[in-house]
Amino acid sequence: MTFCRVSRLFGAAVLLLALEAAAAELPPPIELPKPNLDTPATLVQALKARRSASEFSPAPLTPQVLSDLLWAACGVNREDGRRTTPSAKNWQEIDVYVVLREGVYLFDAKAQALRGVIKGDVRNLTGVQDFVGGAPVNLVFVADHARMAGASPEDRDRYAAADAAFISQNVYLWCAASGLSTVVRGSLDRAALGKAVGLRPDQRIILAQTVGFPKK
Repeated sequence: MTFCRVSRLFGAAVLLLALEAAAAELPPPIELPKPNLDTPATLVQALKARRSASEFSPAPLTPQVLSDLLWAACGVNREDGRRTTPSAKNWQEIDVYVVLREGVYLFDAKAQALRGVIKGDVRNLTGVQDFVGGAPVNLVFVADHARMAGASPEDRDRYAAADAAFISQNVYLWCAASGLSTVVRGSLDRAALGKAVGLRPDQRIILAQTVGFPKK
C-alpha cells in the first residue's frame, strides 16, 4: 500500500470520526404530539387579550403546548403543504429555530417535529433583555435567502421581514388564546447567535420571540 493511499485512508477516518463527534453533540430529535386545536377562545377574544410581556415563569412548556404553539406559528394546515402563515410566492423561506435550555432545534413543519441543531443553553444569545436567559422558549425567525429565487436583495429583505412578522403575530394570537405570555424582539446580537447556531451567510436572523407561562 502506497504512502498516498495510507494518507487518504487516514484522512477519511479522521473525517468520519469528526462527523461522528459532531453528530454526537446534536440534541436528539423530538417528535411532537399532534396539535390539539380545540381552543375555546374566539378570534375576537384572542385579539382583545393580545399583549406583550416581560416576565415569564421558568417552567418548561409541555410537548403538547409546544406542538400547538409551533403549529400555530407556521404549521402545515393543508394537504398541499401550505402553512398557517402566508409567504411571498410560497417560498416558505422563514425557518423557526426553537431555543430551549437543552439546546437549539429547528422546527420541521412537515413532520411536526424538532430537529437538533446544537446542544447547550444559548438562550442568553437570543436577546439583550434580562428575561431571555430564564424564559423556557425563545423562537428565532431566520430567513433563508437561498429559497427566494429571482428576488432582488431589497425584495428579499422586505418579503422576509413581512413573512417573519406574520409568524410572530400568529404566535401572539395563539398565546393570547391559550393563556401563554410572549413578546417579539428585534434587539439581539445576530452575529453571535448566527455563529453559535452555524448559520450560512445567506441565512439572516429577522426577529426573536420569547414564549412562556405567565410569571406568578
